[in-house]
Amino acid sequence: MIVLSHGSHPETTPLSMTVDRSDPEAPLIRVGGDLAYTTAAPLRAEIDRTLAAAPPALVLDFGDLLFIDSTGLGVIVHAWREGQQAGTALRLRGVPRFLATILDMTGVTGLLDRPLGDGLTARAAPTERPAGTA
Repeated sequence: MIVLSHGSHPETTPLSMTVDRSDPEAPLIRVGGDLAYTTAAPLRAEIDRTLAAAPPALVLDFGDLLFIDSTGLGVIVHAWREGQQAGTALRLRGVPRFLATILDMTGVTGLLDRPLGDGLTARAAPTERPAGTA
């Protein structure tokens, strides 16, 4: 388990992270505590390490998450984007209500619901225009 401190703020909770690779088809990263600007880098690095093996799925378990900021949300989007490129589906598990609300309000839920490969197709495909329009 990796535990990271936020710095000198005693009221904050450090990030905890454990990795379970017992299922090579769907490695699991459990995340707890605060996922914020000062603690997000190790999770992002672990996601990148895990996706380098291009498993069919990556599971992020947020059952013990207490807080997330925009940087933490960016790590989830990064995992989805890199998973799209690696051919790895991203699955979230143990999503607390506050995180589900944030994911819905920011549109990330819709992004995560896209089929594997849909993100790259949507970005790479040019927009078709009717003939005779500029």
